[in-house]
Amino acid sequence: MNRPIFKRAHIAAGEKGLHRQVGWVHVLEITKISPYLSRGDLILSTGLWLKFEQERKEYLLQLIQSEAAGLCVEFGTSIDHIPADILELADEHGFPIIVFDKPVRFVEITQDIHSYLINRQHQLLKDLENYSRKIQQLTLQSTDVSSILRLLHEYSSQQVAYISTLEHNQFYPSIEPEVAAAISELYAHEVEHRSLGSQESNIHAALDEDTTILFQPVVIFGQVFSGVGIVTREQPTEAAPLLLDYTVKAVATLLLRTQFLEEKMLRNQNGILQDLLSNRIHNEEQAQTSMGLRLLVKGQYLFIGGVMEIEHRSKNVAEERKEAGHQDIMVLLRSLLKKNNVPHLVMMKMNQIHVLCAKESITKDTERNLMLTLQTITADISRFATHQLEGVMIHAGFGKARSKMIESSRSFEEAYQVIEVSRSVPQMNPCLFYDRLGVYQLLKAAPNEFLKSFVQDHLGALIQYDEKHELQLLSTLQAYMNAFGSKLETAKSLYIHRQTLYNRLDKLEEILGEDWLQPHRRTSIEMALLAHDMLQHSR
Repeated sequence: MNRPIFKRAHIAAGEKGLHRQVGWVHVLEITKISPYLSRGDLILSTGLWLKFEQERKEYLLQLIQSEAAGLCVEFGTSIDHIPADILELADEHGFPIIVFDKPVRFVEITQDIHSYLINRQHQLLKDLENYSRKIQQLTLQSTDVSSILRLLHEYSSQQVAYISTLEHNQFYPSIEPEVAAAISELYAHEVEHRSLGSQESNIHAALDEDTTILFQPVVIFGQVFSGVGIVTREQPTEAAPLLLDYTVKAVATLLLRTQFLEEKMLRNQNGILQDLLSNRIHNEEQAQTSMGLRLLVKGQYLFIGGVMEIEHRSKNVAEERKEAGHQDIMVLLRSLLKKNNVPHLVMMKMNQIHVLCAKESITKDTERNLMLTLQTITADISRFATHQLEGVMIHAGFGKARSKMIESSRSFEEAYQVIEVSRSVPQMNPCLFYDRLGVYQLLKAAPNEFLKSFVQDHLGALIQYDEKHELQLLSTLQAYMNAFGSKLETAKSLYIHRQTLYNRLDKLEEILGEDWLQPHRRTSIEMALLAHDMLQHSR
């Protein structure tokens, strides 16, 4: 309204909508306008449509529903007033109607506003290019996020917030603690746990009735580790999302650099973990101190040891790329553990990552919560490896939780067993925790020769009969056991007729003996089936 050509105009209705942003200008006289209208369009009209009482409200509603910026009407060509019902409708929706009391050349309006928009867009691109250049210089000169936040504040002229799960939150300029806490809470609710695959990058959230925050998450290896926000009491400018985009990319670069540097600094953890694996540390206090844990006066820590095995299924991958992939997985693992406040030691050994996690045992749910956290972290790493690294699979296992760090070697031995079982027994995959192996704990502890003999004693005759007659009695027995003796469910799972199943069950009884379903025989047969399956897949 401050443009020179609009000095001859006035607001007739919809003053509450003067904040609407104009994206372009159109001349539209036809009444079916929806296909030709875009959000933010300013419409110029002689008001010819106002003469049609049945269609004029529909015309204005089309403009409102399409989120047009406003309507300019010229008096003197087609009309000399605007009906009261149209003005009321515009006021109700805060939709500006601008009236030129005398005829005006529409071409002058379009030229003026289009020139202004194009020049502003050109200036915006120049400012963004300048911002990009400055932010690149900052990332090359320092690893300090605060300098980037100051630059964002300078270009946006708004309060800037940086919320992180890896380091301290920062606000520029500084703000009151209660406001900082409210922003952090809003970030945790709106940004941190949001699914990236189904949501937009920019997240617009209301802090209170007058203040909003435009957040953009900082994503590394497909995970949200922090977020940058612009706090404003106004509608964010079109430059704000672009400024945030440049900023979060720079912050991600700094965070990655910091994490890789930290990875190099923490390589002395290899020695600590190696000593634990070899049972060379016998003093619990010394062990906990070496991990950086504070000594507890009351209570205790829980320790869980685990192994992540990296399998490369693509044969034509250079060693350099394999090493780079291992390094990325290590950095992601450390970052996720840090994000979830889990003290840890991590060591890479060949294609295996050994990780020892600790948690102060505060409640009875501490162990369960730690296991859930490790399960989520393992899933995130497996997802990253599948989607970002060529032909890479992650096999993971964790031992039992223990109250003494010096007993960690047993946890790692259990973790190896978990991986072996989950790889050799398909129905146990994915199994992450030794506690969940059940009867496989016994089977894995037994020597292979003993298991082979046990299988031969209880299933040998059946296996030999199947090999000779190809009657699939072994798979029928397995399905019958899995269905808890239900003949209907067994037939369904095998896709065979009930009479065929009855014939096979008769043959099973003939080979195994009439007492094969008695408790002691049934238990032995079930154990033999599990052992046979494990031995078959471990070849």
